[in-house]
Amino acid sequence: MFGRKKQPLHRAQPDDMNDVELSQAKVTHHSQDRFSAIQHEVMAAIEPAVVVQLSRQELETRTYEAVGEIAQRLQFPIGANEQQQISQRLVDELLGLGPLQCLMDDPEITDIMVNGHDEVFIECLGKVKRANVSFRDEEHVLNLARRIVSRVGRRVDETNPMVDARLSDGSRVNVLIPPLALDGTCISIRKFNEHKRSLHQLSELGAMSPDMAILLDIIARSRVNVLISGGTGAGKTTLLNAMSFGISPEERIITIEDAAELKLQQPHVVRVETRPASAEGTAAIDQRGLLRNALRMRPDRIILGEVRGAEAFDMMQAMNTGHDGSMCTLHANSPTDALIRLENMLLMAEARLPLAAIRRQVASTLDVIVQIERMRDGRRRVVSIAEIVGLEGEQYLTHDLYRFNYEDQDAQGNILGQFVSAKTLPRFSHKARYYQLEKQLKRVMGVQ
Repeated sequence: MFGRKKQPLHRAQPDDMNDVELSQAKVTHHSQDRFSAIQHEVMAAIEPAVVVQLSRQELETRTYEAVGEIAQRLQFPIGANEQQQISQRLVDELLGLGPLQCLMDDPEITDIMVNGHDEVFIECLGKVKRANVSFRDEEHVLNLARRIVSRVGRRVDETNPMVDARLSDGSRVNVLIPPLALDGTCISIRKFNEHKRSLHQLSELGAMSPDMAILLDIIARSRVNVLISGGTGAGKTTLLNAMSFGISPEERIITIEDAAELKLQQPHVVRVETRPASAEGTAAIDQRGLLRNALRMRPDRIILGEVRGAEAFDMMQAMNTGHDGSMCTLHANSPTDALIRLENMLLMAEARLPLAAIRRQVASTLDVIVQIERMRDGRRRVVSIAEIVGLEGEQYLTHDLYRFNYEDQDAQGNILGQFVSAKTLPRFSHKARYYQLEKQLKRVMGVQ
């Protein structure tokens, strides 16, 4: 089958079991026991040098045949459907993510959360629910965690119990193992969505109104400095990808991320990713180091996947020194919270600067804050497009160009509301005029 001589599976029977118990055990043979027994036999027959030369389709065919032969020899009563299911699980164990592979293959699932070997949760269509999959035991889930991180040259053990990694398809993975994880190994996967949605498609899904989609496209085309704010899983990266469609193909763009998720359509894109320190002594390279290097690479725009710390200062400097139209994301619950968080990061980077100087820099550098939120009905909506008007004393002045007004909730729990325009031209309208977009801007803002 796989290049190695088949080995029989010896199933010992406890001496203290009587004939009735043995008979019942044979009749009520659990499918998991069958799978474990068949898996043992298949693994014994596998020759790694042969398997690596097979395509997935060839491996699936040979595994299906092997499962049938082994089940017949061990006198396991399985039908064609169960034979197919067992062979698919075995191939997933060999090439994929074991019990999680079926969840990875489901396009409607966006997040997978393993809270131990017998607790797996998913986010599907904005709702979190328990998945109908599990691992055999703690060793099974721990082995999968080790296999995931080893693919990116990392390792997870008691000396390094927390690891961030990325799957080959771009999905982000976080692994946390005991003793930090008290109830067993935890694996969190944020799936990478290869099919990027445009602003128009997001508006069709109800994330914004059609006029808001056009406004955000004008913002991108007019080289306005943008901060996208929202909570975890709100859709910040999805929105950033959608806005990037408006960037000219003639521009040189550099994207900087902790885990590469952005996939821009333009031909002149340089994608860079941070690197953590390794157990072998390789030094860490953070976003600030990559951002400083990016400034030497003659970028037209810089897109920072997520502002987390001291790199905020370098990002502000970049936006102020000829890199208009740069974009970044940040975790915050409102535009005001986003500005406060940004202030704190700037103070971390340059503690010697007075707060008043930092606020002046923020107010003069950032043009627009786009707030996106995952609401309680599971849908993601752009709840605010706010421009920064300036400072009044020590307070930022912001003005909502568009906002979502909550009205009610229907019988199915869907939130009802309206996207409302301020019906005034934003301060960056002179940029829209320069790029010959002023007429569109006036129309979507409802200004004559």
